[in-house]
Amino acid sequence: MTTLKKALIAALKSILRGRSFLQALFAFWISPAAVREHHVNGKAALPRMTVTEFLHDAEQGFLAPLEGEQLRRFSKKLKLQFRERLQSHAESMLPSFNHLLPSGQEKGHYLALDVGGSTLRVALVTLRGREATDRESEIVRMDTFKITPEVKKLEGMSFFDWMAVRISQVIKDDVSHCTPTAPIPMGLAWSFPVEQTSLGGGLLLGMGKGFLATSGLHGQDLGGILKFACSKQGLHVELSAIVNDGSATLLSQAYVHGQTRFGLILGTGANIAVHLPVAAFNRSKFGSRPESWFESASHVIVNTELGMFGHDILPLTRWDELLNAAHPRPDFQPMEHLLSGYYLGEIVRLALIEGIENTEIFGGVVPPSLQAPYSLDTETLSRIEADTTPDFEVALPYFAVTHPSSTKPTAADLGAIRSLATYVSQRSASLLAASIFSLWELRHETEAEYIQSEISSPTPSSARKMSFVHEAKVEHTLPRTKVAFNGSVIERYPGYRESCQGYINALVRGSEHVGQVELVPALESSILGAAVALACVGEQKEDVSAP
Repeated sequence: MTTLKKALIAALKSILRGRSFLQALFAFWISPAAVREHHVNGKAALPRMTVTEFLHDAEQGFLAPLEGEQLRRFSKKLKLQFRERLQSHAESMLPSFNHLLPSGQEKGHYLALDVGGSTLRVALVTLRGREATDRESEIVRMDTFKITPEVKKLEGMSFFDWMAVRISQVIKDDVSHCTPTAPIPMGLAWSFPVEQTSLGGGLLLGMGKGFLATSGLHGQDLGGILKFACSKQGLHVELSAIVNDGSATLLSQAYVHGQTRFGLILGTGANIAVHLPVAAFNRSKFGSRPESWFESASHVIVNTELGMFGHDILPLTRWDELLNAAHPRPDFQPMEHLLSGYYLGEIVRLALIEGIENTEIFGGVVPPSLQAPYSLDTETLSRIEADTTPDFEVALPYFAVTHPSSTKPTAADLGAIRSLATYVSQRSASLLAASIFSLWELRHETEAEYIQSEISSPTPSSARKMSFVHEAKVEHTLPRTKVAFNGSVIERYPGYRESCQGYINALVRGSEHVGQVELVPALESSILGAAVALACVGEQKEDVSAP
């Protein structure tokens, strides 16, 4: 009765914080703390089992629902969700203003900025063209500035004044050719929400992560703010291109590899940008952009916000349900919970605690540090999976120091953690592969649908429309599609990239569409992508006139 009473009280408190009664009750009732407290005559409430039995149960829970044709069936359900949100959804499948991919012939010197959660990077980038005998692109100079907690606390213009001083430090010796009537164009990779209104325009939205820069500036034009801040440093600049991390990744590699149509981010978070036909969208998704944009755009780079998908179709384990119920925004990003590096370690921690309390892992003693949520990070899992020595000679000392306990961990204990980590990372790789495959098929299908609609139309097509149809035919028959990737998990987690590529290959082989899909690394993608976006601006402005 005591445990039930506590569970009910916790659930009622959670309701006041906006969580549902069932979610809150479920979170408390099956949480490790509740399990530890609920004993009968000194015995755990859950049945005891061997380590082998527990790991087999975990493997079945994580991997069995995605084996063989089940992964393909999941991908079809996911594709339906993608299609639905092409028609209406305010927070996902968001078309950008970038409608041209680079030709690879863009050349010149560009100023690129990358603003992230912990760093500001200012770079001078040279683009030489895809056919250059030297490197196609080069970061000639780049300075990195830490965004410290003190900088995050700078309110309103003070933060942008701080940025302007750093920009001036980097480019002050390289702007002698600029005149007051010829502003310095800038490309910006902005890792925060922005309501983009044009290629280089966007309304500032809440940044989160402890930043106070939007204080008094919320809803104002980001380009205007930066221009004003830089003018105080004697710099005449113009923000000409804004891209998010996924779009930057796509553009940076599309400049090098003409078959690149995806930009994948998989580190702490997860997201995909994809190049899709404009005709695939409901017109309302584009907001109030000028008609001239639609007359010039056959395709558009789309921010999928992948993490928001998967509701009601993901195969969840009891540990996933526990993570979701305890999350401050349950059900907001269901796919992200199963994919990204921020959550992989937490899922393993929740499963591990159950294993410790019901088997002989760690002698049945939970290390105190593992009691705290998110205390087992993905880097630790990566170290354990990477250690191929017979007795975990590298990972074992590291784990013992990171998570000290009265019971000394053994190689068998780390073997159990590695098994759980492998199940969770393999599931992530398979779900990511299914996401890429679903979007690849969606590209094929929407291109074909657009071609057929134009062919069947009783109205004669204009020269521009015929040009769009030709582009769609080229896209529909693209023999090889490259997925540019960036992020700590897909770049550095042992075997992750190879596993994901294997799942992609298997799915593509069974598709009715012909082609290949290849993962390719995109190094320094934020800076290079911002520079490439800036290089493409001139071409797009030739096509799109102001309303």
